[in-house]
Amino acid sequence: MVEDDTALAAAAETLASGAGPIGIDTERASGFRYGGDAYLVQVFRRGSGTFLFDPLGIESFAPLARALADAEWVLHAATQDIPCLDELGLHPPDLFDTELAARILGYERVGLGALVEAKLGITLAKAHSAADWSRRPLPESWLEYAALDVALLPDLRDAIAADLEGAEKSEFVRQEFADILVRTPKPPAEQPWRRLSGLSKLRSPRDLAVARELWLARDALARERDVAPGRLLPDSSIVAAAAAGPRSPGALAGLRSFSGRTSRSELERWWQAIMAGKTTTDLPELRYREPGTLPQHRSWANRHPDAAARLQAAREALDAACERWNIPRENLLTPEVLRRLAWQPPEPLTVEAVDARLEELGAREWQRSITAPILTEAFVGIA
Repeated sequence: MVEDDTALAAAAETLASGAGPIGIDTERASGFRYGGDAYLVQVFRRGSGTFLFDPLGIESFAPLARALADAEWVLHAATQDIPCLDELGLHPPDLFDTELAARILGYERVGLGALVEAKLGITLAKAHSAADWSRRPLPESWLEYAALDVALLPDLRDAIAADLEGAEKSEFVRQEFADILVRTPKPPAEQPWRRLSGLSKLRSPRDLAVARELWLARDALARERDVAPGRLLPDSSIVAAAAAGPRSPGALAGLRSFSGRTSRSELERWWQAIMAGKTTTDLPELRYREPGTLPQHRSWANRHPDAAARLQAAREALDAACERWNIPRENLLTPEVLRRLAWQPPEPLTVEAVDARLEELGAREWQRSITAPILTEAFVGIA
């Protein structure tokens, strides 16, 4: 366990003297705390051992970043861990993602426990995956669980790499890993409150305004207290209050569906938010799309039949390729890229033009080489 900068410097020196790829994982407390900060960083390297770093007591991870700057980092589902590692100044110089590699190999079960059992014959207990890793001190059993999550990653990496070579897919994952390393985060949503679960139940702009103000009030309190918003007030309570339209704080408190840790202790805060929603002249649109997004593809058949026909033809054509290559369709070509191509295909419809459009949309070379001819033929067939 590494809990201060002095211990980190010593650990970094030891890890630098090790050999081979480095297993790395993080533990967060997203269901308990506001945001996705790392509350534990686990690192393993052959010849060095396993180190558990506590970010709460460490001022700078720079010595660790320097020590690991020339090694391949092995992560499982890397896109989940890289954002919080970046916050600490830790970014992989080279990457191997065991989960993504397993997907491209067509494995049915790609969770870490399932892969370790299938490839290494070891059963991992996953009892603490959803624990509150922000609590201190961390129980010994949690630390053992966290250590095992990284100690087996290099061995798992080697086993999966051998399968990739046998399936002639090593170049596929190399391009995928390279893309992850340079991928920029998506910009924040302009109206994040619209991600409220159950929001579609609200049928008027005024109800949406009330839901928005409750969401904003909850978010401000959650940020202030460093608590996950849903632990203060569930989404279902926000939607229920907006739909009920209570006329007084007492009526709000009397709603059985208005529950949560702070539903009564912060009643005045919630009531003020409801009043702001009831009186505002800034009413949100009932139908809204984030800038740059496409219409909901489930509505294309009625409103955009040509695009719907292209999307259906593309899916059917790709399914045959997925079976041939044993790759899930979403890994052969992401749903977002496929929908955007079907929505606005290039003109004229040539393999070269489709390939260029796919590249513009972010598809990797290996994906384009397989899909561009298939999609061109599919689109031409219904043109």
